[in-house]
Amino acid sequence: MADQLLEVRNLNKSFDGAQILKGVSLSIARGEVVVVIGPSGCGKSTLLRCINGLESIDSGEILLQGQVISGQTKNLHRIRQRIGMVFQSYDLFPHMNVMDNLLLGPMKALKRPRAEVVREAEAALERVGLLEKRDALPRQLSGGQKQRVAIVRALLMQPEMLLLDEITAALDPEMVREVLGVVLDLARDGMTMLIVTHEMRFAEAVADRILFLEGGSIVEEGAPKDFFRAPKTERARQFLHTFDYEAR
Repeated sequence: MADQLLEVRNLNKSFDGAQILKGVSLSIARGEVVVVIGPSGCGKSTLLRCINGLESIDSGEILLQGQVISGQTKNLHRIRQRIGMVFQSYDLFPHMNVMDNLLLGPMKALKRPRAEVVREAEAALERVGLLEKRDALPRQLSGGQKQRVAIVRALLMQPEMLLLDEITAALDPEMVREVLGVVLDLARDGMTMLIVTHEMRFAEAVADRILFLEGGSIVEEGAPKDFFRAPKTERARQFLHTFDYEAR
């Protein structure tokens, strides 16, 4: 049996009286890549933010390795260390160069020795093709380079899984390829990931499983080859046609 890392049970979340997530349940095994797709406003980003503790939940449970992490406030920083998150907006400190942005979390939060983290950061930057940018400020980087730095920063916290929230939404097509190539490499290395994206070709290439979210509920899930070639629900078929996918 697969080693279940994350479980979400009957998650409900509302904002200002409007229910955004409606009884969402899912599980993710260690090493699995799950991609969440669906129309704008269906609750995809809210789901990730609830899992990471950035949003409180109204009811339900979120478990990490069988332990309930939802509703935790005292140990929230430890939970965020175990579940890394990369945002669309990069969130790099503009006054700090790339290396200092990378060192801050591991040294401050994890109390790791500087020399050790520098070695890991340099190796990670080289892997994503950015070692020569170690002393650059964020304003000197392209959008794709900033996003690759943000991914490296999350990895240096040594998380057990990564949440990726529309990380290519603000990028032009060439930069999208740069960033998605890094994520594909992570998937091949066995990193557990829950990814929200509108990049359908990427979703098909990277996912072990697709979740289709509509109106705050998971209305369909399955293997990528099944979902993209023969979606079971009419709503999923309509959604995929907007991306020039043909059910076949």
